[in-house]
Amino acid sequence: MTNKKLNYPAIAKETAILTGAVAIIAAAVYFFLAPSHTSVSSISGLGIVLSNFVPLPLSAITMVLNTVLLIIGFFTCGREFGAKTVYTSVMLPVFLGLFERLFPDFGSMTDSQELDVLCYILVVSVGLSILFNRNASSGGLDIVAKIMNKYLHMELGKAMSLSGMCVALSAALVYDKKTVVLSILGTYFNGIVLDHFIFDNSIKRRVCIITEKEEALRQFIINDLHSGATMYEAIGAYNFEKHNEIITIVDKSEYQKLMNFINREDPKAFVTIYNVSSMHYQPKR
Repeated sequence: MTNKKLNYPAIAKETAILTGAVAIIAAAVYFFLAPSHTSVSSISGLGIVLSNFVPLPLSAITMVLNTVLLIIGFFTCGREFGAKTVYTSVMLPVFLGLFERLFPDFGSMTDSQELDVLCYILVVSVGLSILFNRNASSGGLDIVAKIMNKYLHMELGKAMSLSGMCVALSAALVYDKKTVVLSILGTYFNGIVLDHFIFDNSIKRRVCIITEKEEALRQFIINDLHSGATMYEAIGAYNFEKHNEIITIVDKSEYQKLMNFINREDPKAFVTIYNVSSMHYQPKR
């Protein structure tokens, strides 16, 4: 019972973070995407196009589309979506409905279609990056991409790009050529910005160090970073001096701490750095 009680604050914090992220995404859709009339890589973008044919508000159309995709997702992909995706998928149209009531007939903030698209990409990427980094998603096209990944054996990134482009092209049903082009370009640049905000956070760094403060560095990696390291004997080609090269893999925050330690303890250390996008290992118990 004690463990459950201790988990309540963590659950409340997680819910608050997810709610804030969805609010950011909804604000990006309502204040920037909807006024631009473009359809940039999202179910909300498709909803904006459909609102020209269906006599329902954007929030209602988004709720229907997300609900249908969630049901299809559960039947085709199993329970991998979980409570977080259900919660965020429901909360998105709720926030859109709230904005519709608070700011009815809202026009463009920038009075520029191009700037609206740019602002949408920047703002929505913040919200989506929070969700992805909390192991959640906003539903919608994420579900479509996972279905394509499972049954068509497409890479997840390509599946998301393809589904996003299909939504962007739907703008041709309603709007002019400029809007269609902006939708396609917006979808492309949205993927680039998301790569920067989301996927860069998962990249680790492989740091190779030759230093005179070898033991101090080893202790720092193990005891302060709580990470592991591998040591190799390296022989210099110029005068055949033997050194130990210490290799460790760290995330962004650990990398900053490691480099601060090296710069402080041995500024003359020889350091090479590589990006690592994926690794597989058996964690120590």
